[in-house]
Amino acid sequence: MKKKFDENSYKKRLIAIWDEVAPRYHKRFAGKDAGPFKASAKLIDLAKIKRGDSVLDIACGTGALTKKISKKIGSKGFVVGTDASQNAIKIAKKWSGSNKNVDFFVGDAEKLFLDEKFDVITCQYGIFFFPNAPTVLKNLRKHLKKNGTIAICVHGDKDTVPFFSVILDAVTKFIPDYVPPGTPNFDRYGNKKALQKLAKNTGFNSIKVCEFVFSYSPGTFSDYWENYLKYVAKPIRKKLDSLPKTKLKEIREIAKKNSMPFIKKGKIVFPWKILILTAKV
Repeated sequence: MKKKFDENSYKKRLIAIWDEVAPRYHKRFAGKDAGPFKASAKLIDLAKIKRGDSVLDIACGTGALTKKISKKIGSKGFVVGTDASQNAIKIAKKWSGSNKNVDFFVGDAEKLFLDEKFDVITCQYGIFFFPNAPTVLKNLRKHLKKNGTIAICVHGDKDTVPFFSVILDAVTKFIPDYVPPGTPNFDRYGNKKALQKLAKNTGFNSIKVCEFVFSYSPGTFSDYWENYLKYVAKPIRKKLDSLPKTKLKEIREIAKKNSMPFIKKGKIVFPWKILILTAKV
């Protein structure tokens, strides 16, 4: 009998993972505008965020996008970042410094109820984590002003983001339940049609989706592999540690083979596709 998906357990597990990985995620990506975070400026432009705007940044993580928004809106605007991970919010607060036009709080976007309505709501690399993404978007509509804008940024589907798939494809051959059964598919909104459908079915209009391809180099294959083992979250690390060393070596060799098309002059250069949706209420 197929085990029923437990949404609460999934959320607790996800929060625990992000509480653990937030510092190194910030150091490696978010704090450096590296890889997918090159899209932050594009999102701000496409959302037409301007001076004086009020903005809500959902699933803000360590505040990479929130901080950029605070600079764009100036002293007369304000931006609020929210995330379910307390550690991510702590980093975001510290990183944003004493900016008076930005604030953060820990919260669940599915259960968000604020008195304030915003000019713009943003969500960068977060919507695919929510088991009930349509519920989130319907809730966010209530927090937008008339003619307000929502801007959502997601990774492209699996084949367009080899940074993830090169190792994951190798690992899942040996650990089929590497990703727990029932876990929402993280690339389910990784194409224009799926992303547009999500916005349309939740009551948004004037929907536009733009695609971009950035690049990211994790260094040599050895760098890429060693950093993966170093930075992977504990629940996943336990599964890898349970394998015989010979199996882990096989995984490494498969991943290395998978990475070959992306190696240039001894270093890996991955393409990284992202999609940015903007829509109106």
